[in-house]
Amino acid sequence: MREPWTTKVRRRLTSLHSWELPRQTGALAPAHVWTNRDMDPTPVEDQTWDTWTILAYWATDTINLATWQTASAILAVGLSWREAIPIMVVGNFCVAVPLVLNGAIGAKLHVPFSVIATSSFGYYFRYFCIVSRAILAMFWLGIQGANGAQCVTIMLRAWAPSYNDIPNQLAESAGITTQGMISYFLFWIIQLPLLLIHPTKLRPLFWVKLFAAPVAAIATMGWCINRAGGGGDMFALRATASGPQYAWLWLTCMSSVSGQWSTLAIPDFTRYAKSANGQYIQLPAMPIIFTACGVLGIVTTSASKVFSGEYLWNPLDIIAIWLDYGSGGRCAAFFAALAWYVAQVGTNITANSISAANDLTVLFPRWVNIKRGCMIAAVIAGWALVPWKILSSAQTFLAFMSGYAVFLGPMAGIMASDYWLVKKQHIDIPSLYNPDGRYRYVGGCNWRAVVAFIVPVAPLLPGLALSISGPGAVHINDGVTNLYTLNFLFGFATSIVLYTALSYAVPAKQTLLKDTVWDLDSSTIEAHVRDDDVGAEKASEIGLPKKRGPPDAKPL
Repeated sequence: MREPWTTKVRRRLTSLHSWELPRQTGALAPAHVWTNRDMDPTPVEDQTWDTWTILAYWATDTINLATWQTASAILAVGLSWREAIPIMVVGNFCVAVPLVLNGAIGAKLHVPFSVIATSSFGYYFRYFCIVSRAILAMFWLGIQGANGAQCVTIMLRAWAPSYNDIPNQLAESAGITTQGMISYFLFWIIQLPLLLIHPTKLRPLFWVKLFAAPVAAIATMGWCINRAGGGGDMFALRATASGPQYAWLWLTCMSSVSGQWSTLAIPDFTRYAKSANGQYIQLPAMPIIFTACGVLGIVTTSASKVFSGEYLWNPLDIIAIWLDYGSGGRCAAFFAALAWYVAQVGTNITANSISAANDLTVLFPRWVNIKRGCMIAAVIAGWALVPWKILSSAQTFLAFMSGYAVFLGPMAGIMASDYWLVKKQHIDIPSLYNPDGRYRYVGGCNWRAVVAFIVPVAPLLPGLALSISGPGAVHINDGVTNLYTLNFLFGFATSIVLYTALSYAVPAKQTLLKDTVWDLDSSTIEAHVRDDDVGAEKASEIGLPKKRGPPDAKPL
């Protein structure tokens, strides 16, 4: 007999234990360590993502308002479209490499980033990475929502023009108007149930966005070209910079394109892959899709100056013009804004919400699964962080968030080098869940990862301080400034070299295996001892059971 809903509600309100999640049957963790289904390796029935799903994922993630406006920052510093296009191609290819390297880990082991990090950082030091990524994801979840509220404003103005006449009842210190708050609330409340879709069920949303956003983008570009009678004057512009300044601007913009992506999120999705090889489509797909969207932005913006007198980089500003073209224009504006709304929500799900939710499942496995994590992240990001006020007044904080690649680059490099160069793709999956297992290192912390993280981050901190406080408060030389412009690539490459060198010079012998440990069984795997293990840490007598399987075997 089912429990009456009133009784269930009363129990949830009066008992904390009623919120506990059931312990996953067959979990790999020891009895005293709590895990749940979303934290454990993805079961075979949920490994549903094929190559086309991953391709649709990237189309969903990259086609958004931010990508459309990428070229604006490049042209603003004195370069032209001739530089903007190759910069987008090269910059995204550079970030596609760590994406594929780290995505392959999730595709083979079928575990999320927050579990994978145990292998390289240690059972307890990984929490630093998990908390860092969770905070970043929740801030961007809220900020993207505040940006997307403009889509709702245009849709409501198209449906009811009087919506534009709503008087403002909020103080200036609120950082938002009454109309803006209504639009933001509607964006958030409509987005909420979509955030609760489990990653295994996201494919329909991917295909909807894959159709809607490109159609809206191409239609906007076509209208602008037709209205302007051509592509505008942007294609006649030349770069105003030259010599060394030109080279540094080129590299700066390329690094900026690379650094805006968190390569740490991709294992959270590739863990659902059918095949370990399907995720390699990311290497060519991401640069192509991103650049195509950026080129659409360049062409459309160039044409917009002819009839508006200024470059309109935000496509919603162009769509808002259609509201003055009668009922037909309002209809077109409504559906175009709806398409960009779907694009923003899709990006929020794939880039922010699920990442934060996966992190929360590891931080609070007894209470939080992916669905609850998405709900918690939505509330914190949407309201506790007041993202509209951040956008209106906290420019220094936005500069800090944009410079967060300083920390993400080394994390991605350490994970990639640990899996590919040090562990040789052989991971003990049950030990990833065991605080006393072979990945405990020294007190739960891998000191090699600490060194490989701190060394590349330290010289970049002055540049980060300059971007936040400005030249009036921070004075550094040009060399340090130029180094900061390469923050993600510098951190990624340097951490790989350092971590690999330290791991070979002073190896943790107990973590070097001859094969992958997939699950608990009655046999034991031995740590692989290399010839150069002189001075290494003494191998622990872990004695973890294993089941041997082929390289492409899936966890049971």
